[in-house]
Amino acid sequence: MPTEVFRATDATLVLAADDSQSVEGTAAGALITQYDLSNAVGRLSHVRLAVTSDVQPFYEIGRRYPAALRPGLVAVTGSAERAHINGALLRLLLGEGASSPPATPVFAQPAFNAVATLRDVAQPDAYAKVTAFGVRFDSWSYNLGVAGDFVLESVTFQAMRLTYEEA
Repeated sequence: MPTEVFRATDATLVLAADDSQSVEGTAAGALITQYDLSNAVGRLSHVRLAVTSDVQPFYEIGRRYPAALRPGLVAVTGSAERAHINGALLRLLLGEGASSPPATPVFAQPAFNAVATLRDVAQPDAYAKVTAFGVRFDSWSYNLGVAGDFVLESVTFQAMRLTYEEA
C-alpha cells in the first residue's frame, strides 16, 4: 500500500463523537446524527491537516550550528472549505451558542473525531486512513465571493492528536 497514489476523489471524510460520555462528545454526537455527518461530510474541498513540532535548537558559544535539537510542543491543525451551507459546521463550533439566544450563558463546545479515508476503487481492500482525535473548530467563515464563485463556508480546527493506518 505505501506505493499507492491517490486522487482527492478517492477520499471520504466522516465525523464521530470523540467521547460520548462527556458533555462535549454528547453535543457533537447529537449534531453529527442530526446532520448525518457519520456517513460523509459532503461538498468539501481544500481539506488540510498539519502536524507541527516546535523543535528548539541549542547553540553553544563559538558554534555556528546547533549542538542539539530538542523536541518541543506538537500541534495538530487543519482547515476545510464546504460548498453546502446548512449550519452544521457553525453549530459544531459554537454548540448551543449557535442558537439565539443560547439556552445557558455557559455551554460546551462540541469535540469530535474526523476520519479521512483514501480508497482506490480498483483495490477496495487497500486503504489509507488518518484520524484526528478531539477535534474542535476554532474559526468559521462564510464567503459569498463574486457573482461567478460558489458560496463557501470554511473552518479551521485544532485536534489533540493524529493516527495513521494503512492496509
